[in-house]
Amino acid sequence: MLVLVVEPGKTPVVKDISGNLKQMQKIVEGYIEAIYPFEDEVALVCNEEGKLMSLPPNRGLWDDNGNLYEIICGTFFLCGAPSGSDSFTSLTPEQIEKYKQRFASPEVFVGMDGRIVCFAAE
Repeated sequence: MLVLVVEPGKTPVVKDISGNLKQMQKIVEGYIEAIYPFEDEVALVCNEEGKLMSLPPNRGLWDDNGNLYEIICGTFFLCGAPSGSDSFTSLTPEQIEKYKQRFASPEVFVGMDGRIVCFAAE
């Protein structure tokens, strides 16, 4: 299964994984949680306890108005998540390119005046 792995402070990397639970847990360093923040049939799979474990902030998720609403902590990966299926699949070549660009720049998060500010870490 082709996935896009996004590590804190690094650019995304395409990896071919078997897709078994142990391998997914190894990538995210713990229990997996799948969230679906995109319109595409794509899952963002992260460590469900990433914040509690103080894993490093990785990338932000933004609403349609450009407001930061979530920070994913620790390494995560993106994979296909077809509706009506209970299994993850490979990303399509188009999805790989789209999300490589979306997550290309590592981000840094700083608390300022009671708010969290995000900077590209290029």
